Amino acid sequence: MESPHGPMRSIKLWPPSHTTRLLLVDRIVKNFTTPSILSRKYGLLSKEEAEEEAKHIESAGFIAAAQQFEKDHETDGASAVQVYAKESSKLMVEFIKTGPRPKESQETIPGLVASDHVFDISGGRRAFIDAEEAKELLKPLNEPGNKFTKICFSNRSFGLAAAHVAASVLSGLKDRLTEVDLSDIVTRRPEPEAVEVMRMFSSALEGCKLSYLNLSNNVLGEKGVRAFGDLLRSQSDLLEVYLMSAGITPEAAKAVCELVPSTGKLKVLHFHHSKMGDEGAIAISQLVKGSPNLEDFRCSSARVGSVGGIALAEALKTCTLLKKLDLRDNMFGPKAGVALSNSLSMHANLTEIYLSYMNLGNEGAIAIANVLKTIKSTLEIIEMAGNNITFEAAKALADCMVSKKHSLTKINLSENELKDQGAITIGKALEDDFQWLCIVDLSANGIETDGGMSLAKAVADKPVFRLLNINGNLLSYKGIEGVREIFKNFPRKIGPLDDNDPHDKDDDDKSDEPESKLKDLETSRKE
Repeated sequence: MESPHGPMRSIKLWPPSHTTRLLLVDRIVKNFTTPSILSRKYGLLSKEEAEEEAKHIESAGFIAAAQQFEKDHETDGASAVQVYAKESSKLMVEFIKTGPRPKESQETIPGLVASDHVFDISGGRRAFIDAEEAKELLKPLNEPGNKFTKICFSNRSFGLAAAHVAASVLSGLKDRLTEVDLSDIVTRRPEPEAVEVMRMFSSALEGCKLSYLNLSNNVLGEKGVRAFGDLLRSQSDLLEVYLMSAGITPEAAKAVCELVPSTGKLKVLHFHHSKMGDEGAIAISQLVKGSPNLEDFRCSSARVGSVGGIALAEALKTCTLLKKLDLRDNMFGPKAGVALSNSLSMHANLTEIYLSYMNLGNEGAIAIANVLKTIKSTLEIIEMAGNNITFEAAKALADCMVSKKHSLTKINLSENELKDQGAITIGKALEDDFQWLCIVDLSANGIETDGGMSLAKAVADKPVFRLLNINGNLLSYKGIEGVREIFKNFPRKIGPLDDNDPHDKDDDDKSDEPESKLKDLETSRKE
């Protein structure tokens, strides 16, 4: 039987088989019981708890998807499958963050999540906490036989009286604590009080053998860092350290390097949203240089320029196990970009690289792309948005992408100046067999219709592809309709197009085809 659009599909995606539903339940159980980024903060469930909740989540996802299928009257159920996966994923993350539902007979404390090993009071709204509330909230930590090894006091602002209560409790636990999250514990407190509160926590926890320490969102500055001096000086086994939105000035950065005695075991080091600048980056580079096991390094939005960027790049040469690198929103410039490319040649384990808004220019972008092409890493994510990259760098970027076609899942080159020539070059490259590619973002690149059509044709039929973003460009009205026609069977794979500015004539008035633009580009490169 024929439909107006051709033969009807014989494969129906909805409803899923009983086996498929059981597989989803098993996958949810695995997520609840296997260590992950979320579990570090919220803890793991027992297998019994996980299996019970996984069934509830899968059932809720199935009901939501069935309603979607009835509403859309689809022939294959593709959107229902998407709802099934999305709703199940959302419910799973929500449950991880809120923890097991308490039994009706149990008294519960708002914001408290506690499992066998994890004690977390960060749930609910950010709030000040007084001494009486602290006594009630921290009561489980004083119970005989408790097995807590991981604590999270984030999202509660401690005054001096509350901090005294907490310090007394923590002193009795420090021999067994392995993970401590003290992020956002002094919000809106006067500086003298905040510094004293941090000093009290530091003294109480001195001597803990921690693998994980989070001091983010405390606007530390040098005074705050030194207030945690007793705790920091006693740490030699840290695997993860987080100092994001922590007021890390150049002086604070130097204090961190001075106080932490050893980073030889460190695997994760995160700085974000700070004023460290070049001077602070030079100090932090010494910390990085002494961290040969580093796998995940972030120093984003830190006001680091070319001098600090070169220092960090040199330090990263020692981190040959690096998997994830995030240096977004710094003014490295082309020279630091080239220096970084020299370091990347040693990073065969790299899977994610975030280099957006770094003023790399063509020189830095080409150098980095050429190196990434040669290293034998299974690169999954590459982001280089907002770097003043033009079509002259497109060939190097395209070659880099093709070299990683068996692993790339996301490409973000938005807010550059690739124009039609660059988009067509990249579009041609993306026609290759990219097995896992899900997201391509070339928004705000001055791309016109030919470039937009080239990108659309390259990715529309890829099996796991989810989203092409080419908004904020210069596609004509006919070009927008052409792109929508390409995605007519997969409308959710194309992002909004309403922010395009078709100020030029329609494509009918243009004589250049994509092939001729590629030819012109090759000629100009030879010249």
